[in-house]
Amino acid sequence: MDTECNIGNLSKRKRRRVKVEEGSLGDIGPNTRLFIEKMFELVYLLSCLTFVRAGSHSLMALATYIDGQTPFPEFSVVLMLDDVQIAYYDSITWKTVYRSHSESKYYDEEQRDAGVVFQYIYNNLKNWELYCKDRFNHTDHTGVHVTQRIVGCELSNNDEPGLFKSCDAFDGQNIGDLTFDMEKNEIHNTMQWGIAWEQGKQLHVKFVLQNVYHPICIKTLRRYLNMEKNNVMRKVKPRVRLMKKPLTDSQGLQISCLATGFYPRPINLTLFRDGQPVEDDLITGGQILPNGDGTYQMRKSLVISEEELREEHKYNCTMKHLNLDNKLDFTFDVAESDPGSSTKSVVISVLVFMCVVVLIITALIIWRKRRAAGRDITE
Repeated sequence: MDTECNIGNLSKRKRRRVKVEEGSLGDIGPNTRLFIEKMFELVYLLSCLTFVRAGSHSLMALATYIDGQTPFPEFSVVLMLDDVQIAYYDSITWKTVYRSHSESKYYDEEQRDAGVVFQYIYNNLKNWELYCKDRFNHTDHTGVHVTQRIVGCELSNNDEPGLFKSCDAFDGQNIGDLTFDMEKNEIHNTMQWGIAWEQGKQLHVKFVLQNVYHPICIKTLRRYLNMEKNNVMRKVKPRVRLMKKPLTDSQGLQISCLATGFYPRPINLTLFRDGQPVEDDLITGGQILPNGDGTYQMRKSLVISEEELREEHKYNCTMKHLNLDNKLDFTFDVAESDPGSSTKSVVISVLVFMCVVVLIITALIIWRKRRAAGRDITE
């Protein structure tokens, strides 16, 4: 599934969500606060990672260049194999630190490759930052500005090299996407503000991608895919729970379908009403969230009104995952949870209880009267 970077298209409402509230981070300087706010916007840039198709694997570098005074390195890179961090690089040591396999026989080769690639990204982001500051009239040399790039390649499930893709952002705004198709030898460049590449520049970039960066990326991806196969190639089936919750402010009902404990990450969870998918704007949830054990979960919920309950629609939840041979289908027994029926049951139960209490009291009174009458006769 291809997904374009969408930071530049964020609504003002979403952009406000990433603002850090005063006092929430303690006593920190304004520059650091501004940097953290901009780093939160990286969450939206991470949408670029979804271009990898189900069953494929990716190697992605998440690079950040900071202009301004902060306690963080000027330049840093996190290297990800699928959703597993395998390495870190920054401008303090200018060396790559691997999470594991640091004694690999390829250590020197990997340090050279990382030096070539990450130094290029550093210089490129630094130039981008100068251009963007001029573009947005931030030339007063004050404040903090953050330029970011997510770049990497994919490998299909039959070990065929896939797309090479890059997404750039300045202060949380998308400034350019690049996609290179090695098989077709085609490059697609989407730049903001109408920046056009001349033919010589296009040929140079295509040559470098084809002969340097794409081969290094695929080579590293294959190598670490083999090293980390127990992590990234494991398969864990999802567990499914169907939940129903009566609404206290109405006679309605909320139904939820939860898939949890699955790996890898891609999953398809759909709620149906009478055999038709429920509209997205009626559903809450739907985000894939991490569990603490390295697996994932997804929940989708739907509110059913009292009127809809009376109409007795059929609701079900279907799920597709790489570890399942077939699509799973689960049906909600909504009628059993009809709040009206539940209320009637409660009323009937209360009435029965009251009748039993009345009968017991009546029997007790009759018994006491008979006992008193028996004593009078004896006397």
